[in-house]
Amino acid sequence: MFKGITGNVFILGLVSFFTDVSSEMIYPLLPMFLTTLLGAGPAFLGVIEGVAESTASLLKLLSGIVSDRVRRRKRLVLAGYSISALMRPLIGSAGSPLAVLLIRTGDRVGKGIRTSPRDALIADSVDPSLRGKAYGFHRSMDHAGALVGPLIATVLLAYFVNDIRSVFWLAAVPGAIAVLLIVWKVREAERAPVPKQQIQLALLPAGPLRRYLLILFLFTLGNSSDAFLLLKAGTLGVPAFRLPLLWAFLHLVKMLSSMPFGALSDRIGRRSVIVAGWGVYCLSYLGFGFAASEWQIWLLFALYGLFFGLTEGVEKAFLADMAQPAVRGAAFGWYNFAVGSGALPASIVFGVIWQHFGGVAPFLFGALLSALAAILLLVVVPPFAAPGQQ
Repeated sequence: MFKGITGNVFILGLVSFFTDVSSEMIYPLLPMFLTTLLGAGPAFLGVIEGVAESTASLLKLLSGIVSDRVRRRKRLVLAGYSISALMRPLIGSAGSPLAVLLIRTGDRVGKGIRTSPRDALIADSVDPSLRGKAYGFHRSMDHAGALVGPLIATVLLAYFVNDIRSVFWLAAVPGAIAVLLIVWKVREAERAPVPKQQIQLALLPAGPLRRYLLILFLFTLGNSSDAFLLLKAGTLGVPAFRLPLLWAFLHLVKMLSSMPFGALSDRIGRRSVIVAGWGVYCLSYLGFGFAASEWQIWLLFALYGLFFGLTEGVEKAFLADMAQPAVRGAAFGWYNFAVGSGALPASIVFGVIWQHFGGVAPFLFGALLSALAAILLLVVVPPFAAPGQQ
């Protein structure tokens, strides 16, 4: 099952697991903390997430480019995870919404610094014919952490601590474990840094790689925040106490499906699996648009989770297949920037459509863009089989 998962890939998977445990101990509690304890409104919560994620998107691009210019990507990975591990628990000391904004932005600065170099380091550390499985494993570990974190927070609040701030401080423990794993266990994949003039050419990758990134951006414009899916569930009568279970169920499906579908892409090709995933997304969004009962919502969340399993790791493996090794970090920087920069307008557009045209129209819009992106991917981007693929 784990054949081809190298030591670096395994450890980086554990790092993501513990980091997501730490993050998800905090994130589900943050809206209530802001609104009930610090007196912020929903609009300010949107500002926090918008500023934080925009900052992360820009830094993912810059850190990816920088990682090609240095010999050791591990230093950037370590710096990014360390910043997040130090900043995240400080929310427990926040006395105002502005303080949360600054701390949350600092946390996302760490994410922006680490993500692209880490993705490139995974590609550097595994045989090209097994990249799909490697990225799928990494995403599975990430989702496992996202599943465990809220459960730990729930147990802590139910049996061991009396306030949310204590949970935030305790989130420092898994974050510290993640950092120590990088220090002790992650090994640098030796490579020669790319000359500066090639870095400048890598800022706008040409040819199929550029077309792939533009199509990803188009797809992302129809891929709004998953908070809208929870909102849809609530409007159909799913009680509040079952919403966290629905969220955990989604992460369970993601965790179980990511590595098998990543390994499948190693055998039949990345493009086919991505197109299938975007097709599943189209069907799930059509379903959400017309859903009328709770059992349909649970079924659609399972289908939506399969979309993540089909695409998250495979999209990165496909990018690694296309990018030249010397500019792999820059390619991942542009990938993360394309996805991140499309996410904010996607949610704004989705919300505006919902408000003015009702709860069906925005899901139809997302389904349409996903179908268009799938067609364009088939038409304008070649398969790019990695060595070892048939």
